[in-house]
Amino acid sequence: MPLLSFLRENVRFLSAGGLLSFSSCYGQTFFIAILSAQIMGAYGLSDGAWGGLYTISTTASAVVMFWAGALADRFRVRALLWIVVPGLALVCLAMSANRSVLGLIVIVFLLRLLGQGMMSQLAAVAMARWFVARRGLALSISALGFAVGQAAFPVVVASLFVVLSWRTIWIWSAALLMLTFPFILRLLAAERTPQSHAETSNSAGMHGRHWTRAEVLQSRFFWMLLPMLLGPPAWGTALFFQQVHIAEVKGWPLVDYLALIPLLTALSVVVTVLSGQAIDRFGSARLAIVYLMPFAVAFLVIALAENLAMAAVGMAIFGVGHGIQATLPTAFWAEFFGTRHIGSIKAVSTSIMVFGSAVGPGISGALIDFGLTFPEQMIAICIYFVAANILVWVAVREARTHLPSAQVDVVGA
Repeated sequence: MPLLSFLRENVRFLSAGGLLSFSSCYGQTFFIAILSAQIMGAYGLSDGAWGGLYTISTTASAVVMFWAGALADRFRVRALLWIVVPGLALVCLAMSANRSVLGLIVIVFLLRLLGQGMMSQLAAVAMARWFVARRGLALSISALGFAVGQAAFPVVVASLFVVLSWRTIWIWSAALLMLTFPFILRLLAAERTPQSHAETSNSAGMHGRHWTRAEVLQSRFFWMLLPMLLGPPAWGTALFFQQVHIAEVKGWPLVDYLALIPLLTALSVVVTVLSGQAIDRFGSARLAIVYLMPFAVAFLVIALAENLAMAAVGMAIFGVGHGIQATLPTAFWAEFFGTRHIGSIKAVSTSIMVFGSAVGPGISGALIDFGLTFPEQMIAICIYFVAANILVWVAVREARTHLPSAQVDVVGA
């Protein structure tokens, strides 16, 4: 199907995916980190105490996500949104009103579960299930919603500090969520069902069948991919979490170092779209075997960077990996394991990735306390990515021979 025809006939579902991805931002690390200084000041928390609290809450959300994410196999996205969106809005309001550390632990847990976890899960599962031959393109378009939020929120929130308190910003976040909600519901008024057009033999996985979550967890193939799942969220989150430390160690003005983030985002957006189309044309297997290398190169370049120009190169390369990450994992699971149980399978990978985003800042922070700077840690992280990429190459080389030979497009609602 021609690209323009595909976009025109599926604009409602693609737009819904984009809005879901955008709405996940309220529970993402980058959004919460914008307000970290105010949160620590309000609760009297040190950097270590706040980092530990964040790790505990995020780890708990990863555990719950293992089961909660599987609900996408049983219910329509539209039905689950009636719980997730109002729930996330209420949590934002609770953040604005809460005064206790115990309450903060619960609130961060729910922000991570409903925002980073369930909202991202619903967006990815919907695209993976509703589309087959253009699955990569659908995932890349959906992921642009997150990219827009990642680019816009830091600037907008920072500017609001002049006129609004950090607690009021959470109230406005809840309001924006609820204003977006009716648009998503309207776009999904004629939503495809979990067992609709995409649930055909053409979207089966290896050996021409749909794998269950139990079967996936018993396969050697899945466990060889575990370092791939953990690496980008763990060390990518650490890269952002330790940005103040990096600038201090390198002797760079923080504002100049943070000015490199838009470059990362711009490259990420471009690569997100290109990687989606590459997946549709060549399959996710070919992209998977090189997926982690941009991360390895980026960490090495930033570790060795002696000036901001070299750091900019590293950030740009990281943006390449970040862009691939937006589309590849979900398309990969759908291609290799089928779509009938994609919600349950994606829930496993999402919980692992959420767990990674919890432990990365904790490990890097502990090593900094022991005297190992994060730029020094980056050399070891680079080696990690190379080793993980070799595991992916070995695993995929054998598994791809068992994939179905044909994929067809899914058209309309």
